[in-house]
Amino acid sequence: MASSGTSLGSSSWRKPKHQQHFQVCFCFKRIFKLKVSEPPEEIRSIFEKFSENNNGTVMSVDGLYRFLVRFQGERDCDDTKHKAQAIFDSHKHLFLFQRKGFHLDAFFRYLLGDDNAPLLQVGHDMRSPLAHYFLYTGHNSYLTGNQFSSNSSTAPIIKALKKGVRVIELDLWPNSTGNSVEVRHGRTLTSPVKLRACLKAIKEYAFYASKYPVVITFEDHITPPLQAKVAKMVNGIFGDMLYRPSSQHIMNKFPSPESLKEKILISTKPPETPEEDQEHNEERSSEVNYMMRYNSYDKDKNGDEDEEKEDNSLEYRDLISIHAGKPKGGSGNLFISHEKVRRLSLSEDQLEEIAKTRATEIVRFTQKNLLRIYPRGTRVDSSNYNPMVGWMHGAQMVAFNMQGHGHLLRMMEGMFRANGGCGYVKKPNILLDENEVFDPSAFRLPKKNLQVMVYMGEGWRSEFSPTHFDLYSPPDFSVELRIYGVPADESIKETMTMEDEWVPVWNQEFIFPLTVPELALLYIKVVEHDFKGKNDFGGQTCLPVSELRQGIRSIRLCNQKGEPYKHVRLLMQFQFI
Repeated sequence: MASSGTSLGSSSWRKPKHQQHFQVCFCFKRIFKLKVSEPPEEIRSIFEKFSENNNGTVMSVDGLYRFLVRFQGERDCDDTKHKAQAIFDSHKHLFLFQRKGFHLDAFFRYLLGDDNAPLLQVGHDMRSPLAHYFLYTGHNSYLTGNQFSSNSSTAPIIKALKKGVRVIELDLWPNSTGNSVEVRHGRTLTSPVKLRACLKAIKEYAFYASKYPVVITFEDHITPPLQAKVAKMVNGIFGDMLYRPSSQHIMNKFPSPESLKEKILISTKPPETPEEDQEHNEERSSEVNYMMRYNSYDKDKNGDEDEEKEDNSLEYRDLISIHAGKPKGGSGNLFISHEKVRRLSLSEDQLEEIAKTRATEIVRFTQKNLLRIYPRGTRVDSSNYNPMVGWMHGAQMVAFNMQGHGHLLRMMEGMFRANGGCGYVKKPNILLDENEVFDPSAFRLPKKNLQVMVYMGEGWRSEFSPTHFDLYSPPDFSVELRIYGVPADESIKETMTMEDEWVPVWNQEFIFPLTVPELALLYIKVVEHDFKGKNDFGGQTCLPVSELRQGIRSIRLCNQKGEPYKHVRLLMQFQFI
């Protein structure tokens, strides 16, 4: 391999013989390579090493098996032998395949194919309490765009569930007449959507991408009579799908995702009752009191109406399987342990401020309880914050505006590619150790080094028009590699720019020392350099380091919305040293 920071350049591979020539402005030629790529010399050398015959032109099933075990890190077992045979069988239709085995080009095509993806297909242990997992969490899940004036709809809820999101947030408000409940972002110009429509959409798509439970968080701004209507609506729509803990008032740990398969859980602040413990005996917010007055609700009516209020509260309370709320006494009491587990919500700014002095308290709290982090209110454009701040403190519900774009949302998607994309990721043991509580900012020596080799990329010529990147020449690509994780691990490196290449070959190696590899994400972005203006976007993806497969892998890239390109991909190699 080339040493770090070096490149074999375009001289290390054979250029396609055929080119397309176009006349531009009758002044000069522009040259665009055809949709053809050839293996770099390093791939050719690896193929020859594991080929059977003397001149290294054909790779047999046994040769492929040895390659999988010795180079790709697969286990030396019958399953890998069957895998090698399956790869051969799947390529027999290609004219690049001979009766005796692979030609180089067939081997190269296998390496670039979807069967050679970068992530392990592992299943996490799903039998631990819910607090031991990160949950794929949405914020204001009903909004179609910005947080101030966009429409509310069931469409973004359905889209989120199809992607594997497991926590859906709904803001509940009275409608204009006060006799029904709607979902909207209060005190903004966003349009409402009916609660019933949202609940029905959740029921239909809850388990489209995953069988593990869906949590609905209600931000409740409604009166007790309306809470009773919500209770009736939720019970009627979900029925047996709704999870109800048998001993809710003394639940000292959450059930496991495995035990909650195909269940819906409701999480919100329970209604007040005189008998409620101090942790739930909170004052109503000003907007709730306002809406109660607006709807002529009088809590000083006669005893019959007081009894009706209590009945309403009990119906609504019975829905709630995950109790939310902040204890009295200010921030000093936020993380006090109670017998009953609960959910606490903090804004991104609150978390960052508290974490400066109480990081280990937060981690200890999240070992049994749920912590939800949400974007600050000024993110009107549906932008997001760094989710790693929440994750490294054990926060299970790092709530994101799924309507937005940008690399931070790609980080969220990268984290939840782990565990088969089921929407639940088991927290690493370092966050669950009750004897030595994890401190994200503590000094640590690197546990391991991630070695990344960037060989080449292809597919842009098939995906884009000849003039998409530059009017008069082929594109100039480089690859940006960034590690997201605890502060000590964050790093960014970039390949050299390959000028005028639709099929760039970099052959560059980089090493990333990692102190907490369990939390690290590898963000990969391709940039097309425009030396006269703003650079163009060439593709991106984000991968959880803990589930990277060692060896040479095909990395399929996505567009700026996170949707996979059909053709664009990189050929890279990963090793842990």
